[in-house]
Amino acid sequence: MPGAVTRVTPFVHVADVERSIAFYQRLGLRLGETVRRNDALIWAEMGPAPMQMMFAKASGPVDPAQQAVLFYCSADDLAALRERLLEAGLRDHGPYRGGHIANDGSGVVCSITHPGHMPAGEMRVEDPDGYTLLVGQLS
Repeated sequence: MPGAVTRVTPFVHVADVERSIAFYQRLGLRLGETVRRNDALIWAEMGPAPMQMMFAKASGPVDPAQQAVLFYCSADDLAALRERLLEAGLRDHGPYRGGHIANDGSGVVCSITHPGHMPAGEMRVEDPDGYTLLVGQLS
């Protein structure tokens, strides 16, 4: 359709741009463009498409309990991804039982579940700022 939106890239305000870059690199994203101000990294783009994100230094505190957005992602080997995240220092939360997960700023990974809508598996991951990623294995 002429004039239609062709891509959406999440633009997330975070407490520490460098910490977010390190976290999302563990998921396989690569660092693209960055912007520094007074030697501090204040903006970064990561990719490649179709999994792209932008991060900007938040102007105030980031409250993990207030993160109202959820990123739904896909992976081809959920078990390998979970193991890599645990080896990289994310805390193993075990099964997700609802509600906010306490996060020490390093990130959290839950157990893999097999809900009816994603029989190959799905897991919940929280990034250092408390943003939630649901990662599903399509086959």
